Amino acid sequence: MDNDIVDTVRSQSSGTVGRAVSHARGQALVLDSSHHPKDDAFTNSEAFLGAISSCGVTLIEGYAESEGIPVQRTAVEIEGTRPAADPARFERIAMRFRFAGVSREQAEHLVGIWRER
Repeated sequence: MDNDIVDTVRSQSSGTVGRAVSHARGQALVLDSSHHPKDDAFTNSEAFLGAISSCGVTLIEGYAESEGIPVQRTAVEIEGTRPAADPARFERIAMRFRFAGVSREQAEHLVGIWRER
């Protein structure tokens, strides 16, 4: 357990119903309820999806760099579908990876590395 990595985030009300502020390592992130989004902050659902897609970008780019694969740019688009009858759950999540600087075979290899993790 001495090698465990512990991430801590503290969230608190913002003074606006349906909006919270999360803090980690001196950074702040404003998040809105997915049920009542406003126009100036990510919703909880969007932040969840953003965490998954950004993990894809950073994991792939780090792996590519360590293996000498010449990725110039990585982009991931993620779309989550939540049923209206149960919007607290994702029914489907789809991701699309786009790369610059690599062959199709290299891109497929990189996506495979992400899927294995």
